[in-house]
Amino acid sequence: MDTGTIISLSVYFLAMLAIGLYAFKTTNEDSSGYLLGGRQLGPAVTALSAGASDMSGWMVMGLPGAMYLTGLNNLWIAFGLIVGAYLNYLLVAPRLRVYTELASDSITLPAFFENRFEDKTRLLRIISSIVIIIFFTVYTSSGVVGGGKLFESSFGLSYELGLYVTAGVVVAYTLFGGFLAVSMTDFVQGCIMFIALVLVPTVVLIEFDGYSGIKEAIEQVDPSRLDWLAGTTTLGIISSLAWGLGYFGQPHIIVRFMAIRSVKDIKIARRIGMTWMIVTLIGAMATGFFGIAYMAKHNLPLQDAETIFIVLSQVLFHPLIAGFLLAAILAAIMSTVSSQLLVTSSSLTEDFYKAFLKKDASDKELVMIGRICVAAVALVAIAMAYNRDSSILSIVANAWAGFGAAFGPLVVLGLYWKRMTFSGALAGIVVGATTVLFWIYAPITIDGKSLGRFVYEIVPGIILSTMAIVGFSLISAEPSETMKKLFDDVVLRVDEES
Repeated sequence: MDTGTIISLSVYFLAMLAIGLYAFKTTNEDSSGYLLGGRQLGPAVTALSAGASDMSGWMVMGLPGAMYLTGLNNLWIAFGLIVGAYLNYLLVAPRLRVYTELASDSITLPAFFENRFEDKTRLLRIISSIVIIIFFTVYTSSGVVGGGKLFESSFGLSYELGLYVTAGVVVAYTLFGGFLAVSMTDFVQGCIMFIALVLVPTVVLIEFDGYSGIKEAIEQVDPSRLDWLAGTTTLGIISSLAWGLGYFGQPHIIVRFMAIRSVKDIKIARRIGMTWMIVTLIGAMATGFFGIAYMAKHNLPLQDAETIFIVLSQVLFHPLIAGFLLAAILAAIMSTVSSQLLVTSSSLTEDFYKAFLKKDASDKELVMIGRICVAAVALVAIAMAYNRDSSILSIVANAWAGFGAAFGPLVVLGLYWKRMTFSGALAGIVVGATTVLFWIYAPITIDGKSLGRFVYEIVPGIILSTMAIVGFSLISAEPSETMKKLFDDVVLRVDEES
């Protein structure tokens, strides 16, 4: 590894650890401070933290890799994500911020479900926590896989060492600094990702003297990669657009809405977040797409399409800048892994340990248990990531669908439909998660294709979850007057603060 690259990466790692140390010294040593930052995030930090934790290693590795392999037919995913993210800010953020505070100051999503639907059985809390732990452990492993591939392809080090280094640094600042450290590092990492994903495709574009030169080169390689509809079907396009529906149920993203300072700040956060997202998505897709032309022109081999950003960073720039660009990949990976670790830790701590094992646990004890859970989940994710052939995009797709189907309809209907009941909420989670798992693993084919190849599992998952929520809510007793009043109070306060 070149000295310049080592210097850049060393500075990056030290900066992340320094932020974690700062957060450790300034965060209140109580569970609300450690797990939700005391609900005091500003709009800029909220926006970039939500964006960086959302756009994980799949955006700098998985999406460019998909663009490199098949071309413009991957744009449908980006369209769906942009629309979904905007609607998430517009519809979910304001009401969730107020509702989680008024519903007994819920600091985790399972706690909110329990308080929102007056669940005396605690089944909602248990089942939603299990869904979070299972899918997030899988999701976290995708980030660790990205770290292993980066260390192996860029530095010539072992894949396994990359797993431990990536997870180790993330665990260090997450474990000590909690939600504040995660959000602050996400902000810095979001800035790094923004610069890198603008810089790399711009340099390639300059080399080819504009888009026409790139288009001509790609036509010589494979003209079908210039076709938005190549290899797609109507259901395939629907599946790609449906990625956007997953936003409503992603705990690591919507927890930022719970932590923002006020409802008024959400509009500013939306503008910042959407600008960041659109620019970085375009940059990520352009990196993979332009990479087709660059690799063909210079006759360079590429063993793993998901490393196209890494290869371009190394061949186009001075080692010092290349190190900064590689730090962008680590930033994308770490920002998401840290958020997922913290949300999973929050669920284990608040929704299992405090709720069922030790109800009178002190804040100091809960913070300690939370830190232990961060380390434990990271170790499980590392073990799962030992499968070096795992596709980052496919792992993320499965976990994204799981959360989107299990929690998406529940969150939206829970915020906007007063008649929704505990029975409907429970049915929605179970049906949504079960449908996704069935769609992924059932040995059933249609026209020789697996169910997942036929249509993305989030589509049937959300449809059936929504039907279950509506059906079971209508046949069960109406919510209590207390819950109806709480719903009205939330609507009134959101209107007043907007």
